[in-house]
Amino acid sequence: MAIRQQAPELPLVLGGISPIDPTFISLLKSYGLFEHLDAVGVHGFPLDWNHWQLNDWPKKLDEIRAVTDLPIWVTEVGVSTFGAEEVQVFGLQRTTELLLGQAERVFWYSLFDLPSSWEATTRHKESEGSAYYRHFYLGLIRADGTPKPALKYFNPEMGICQWFHFQDHRLDAAVQWLRTLGVRKLRTGISWADWCRPNALEWFDQQMKALAEFDTTITLCFTPPSRGQAPDCTSPPIDLGEFATFASEVVKRYVTKVVNGHTRRTTLAKSELPSDKILSHSSR
Repeated sequence: MAIRQQAPELPLVLGGISPIDPTFISLLKSYGLFEHLDAVGVHGFPLDWNHWQLNDWPKKLDEIRAVTDLPIWVTEVGVSTFGAEEVQVFGLQRTTELLLGQAERVFWYSLFDLPSSWEATTRHKESEGSAYYRHFYLGLIRADGTPKPALKYFNPEMGICQWFHFQDHRLDAAVQWLRTLGVRKLRTGISWADWCRPNALEWFDQQMKALAEFDTTITLCFTPPSRGQAPDCTSPPIDLGEFATFASEVVKRYVTKVVNGHTRRTTLAKSELPSDKILSHSSR
């Protein structure tokens, strides 16, 4: 593997699966994938999307433990304020009780709401109905920069998952909020599609320099539509070798470097894996 050759000590994490499906994990194991991984990532949003209840979190983790000895990371968990902000307060408090100490890492999604003028990256977009619009209300901070009631209940023992769009104007504000909250562990992404844009390296250099002080998990995601089996950023690539080249370039540029006086601590989540895609890097 190109990544192991470049950075043999770099932890590699299975991109978070949703739904949390032990049969899918067993299938991946049968292909020998887990010989190359250091942890398994799972996602859960039981108060918004999943067909199980919030209190089932311990059961869902045990289902994965039953089929793998690898550590489990909850790489995304969150609660939207789509219906009411009080729901997020309850959900954050109960999630903290259920997950801290039960998974090696837990990343709350997310710090910021998605601005209403932007687009959520999903397969079916507005045709998903209210499920689509919940994506815009998952932050602990509203799109106008004001904190929601749940923010004061956030425990920094959890990490934060925050995606940054290309040339995202919220980057500096995010760093300030992460410092204020005492967050040390961060999960974010580097988009292969954005990597192909003009001036992409300038932007990603800026992003990774700003985040250098955090223990960062990088997720590699989003196929350039021209390089997908279908013309969509959620498609598996035509040529996995092209994705491997992209991954190697990211590792070479951003892993184990000293930036702003900080030796970067980085983990790589190989991809986001919905349960109907194998060895792809597509999104939810």
